[in-house]
Amino acid sequence: MTNARPVPGRRPLLGHTVPLLRDPLKFFTSLPAYGEVVELHLGPLPVHVVTTPELAWQVLATDADKFDKGLVFDKMRPLFGDGLATSNGELNRRQRRLVMPAFGRTRIAGYAENTMTKLAGELVDSWRPGEVVEFDRRMQDLVLTIAGQTLFSTALGDEALAEIRHSIPVMLKYVLIRAFSPKFVEKLPIPPNRRFDAAATRLREVIGETVVAAREDGADHGDLLSMLLLARDEDTGEGMSDRQVHDEVITILTTGAETTAVALAWFFHELGQHREVERRFHAEVDEVLAGRPARFEDLADLVYTQQIVNEIVRRTPPLILMRRAREDVELGGVAIPAGSEVAVSQHTLHRDPRWFPEPDRFDPDRWAPGRSADLPKGAYIPFGAGARLCPGHVFAPTEIGIVAATIGARWRLVPVPGKKVYAQLKATMQPNRLPMTVVPRRT
Repeated sequence: MTNARPVPGRRPLLGHTVPLLRDPLKFFTSLPAYGEVVELHLGPLPVHVVTTPELAWQVLATDADKFDKGLVFDKMRPLFGDGLATSNGELNRRQRRLVMPAFGRTRIAGYAENTMTKLAGELVDSWRPGEVVEFDRRMQDLVLTIAGQTLFSTALGDEALAEIRHSIPVMLKYVLIRAFSPKFVEKLPIPPNRRFDAAATRLREVIGETVVAAREDGADHGDLLSMLLLARDEDTGEGMSDRQVHDEVITILTTGAETTAVALAWFFHELGQHREVERRFHAEVDEVLAGRPARFEDLADLVYTQQIVNEIVRRTPPLILMRRAREDVELGGVAIPAGSEVAVSQHTLHRDPRWFPEPDRFDPDRWAPGRSADLPKGAYIPFGAGARLCPGHVFAPTEIGIVAATIGARWRLVPVPGKKVYAQLKATMQPNRLPMTVVPRRT
């Protein structure tokens, strides 16, 4: 067996943190040139990164029981507690059994009808012709509101909803820099750390109070929080403690809202850059919706809309998935000792020209029926893979499709001339800003 090839550009103490944070897309898409398993350093810590679909699938699915969550998740534990994003072993398996029914198709259809369609419709009703909106911020606020109302009944969750809108954007602004920085940096009393810690503390307190109140109330309000409180393990009959429910709520909010809001922002940015894609999208929503808000049952007919969603998610996935080897493992002929950090980068895989020709080109037709059938397992993993597949892997595309189609049925979003839009690293690849002019499609 051989050793992993080192990635050039390592600096003393900082490792590869500087080039990674400066241009993460360029950094991660360069890794396959150095080998199937390469070694980079986050500060002084070595991390093995796999760069092929086969090895990504081995880490995330085939040999998933040989790995625990890794470094990034450790750093997020003060925020997430022992939610699904950070827990390991039997606790993770137990919690997944309890949480996953809340994301079943029937439940998602109910969330769509009661919350997604309703709030998307209210948003498009609020716009006025010629209005310039900060579209990325509007999408973030909408998605956080959908998440909050899905989780909490209004009677119990007004204060929680207000804190969600305030605190989560603050945390998401700094979370990835915190995760990838050397450990000593997160202890420094600098403004980003103070803002992150203060927002996390406020959010945890308010969510904790809401969980206690819901437990005392005891009623099933049809929201996700009620379902988590009422869930029982099939084997033991036990439910979750208040602390565990709290951790799952925090995890759902912070991991789901960001990726969905960013995908919606890029969705309409790309439409503004590609008029033929926009024309085909509008033709489809006109045929299916005729100007009304989209419903869950419409998604099966919004085929081209889903192709756009898939292409957006391919181009702007979460940056990296971290694992830690529980035992000695072999990956692509490289010996990985127990305790080693291993990473899978969706950016690396989703921009590999072997699977996605001209990977920088925006092309929803990559996802036309039948065209993606030959992709190898592990080439497209926006929600992870295997036993730890993100619980929101159906919820998020449903929400993106309903919101995008509802907007497109009524409005065009036109880029504001002279405003440069580029991707910047936060928790995901967010647009730096996205002002757009609202233009009515129907008079």
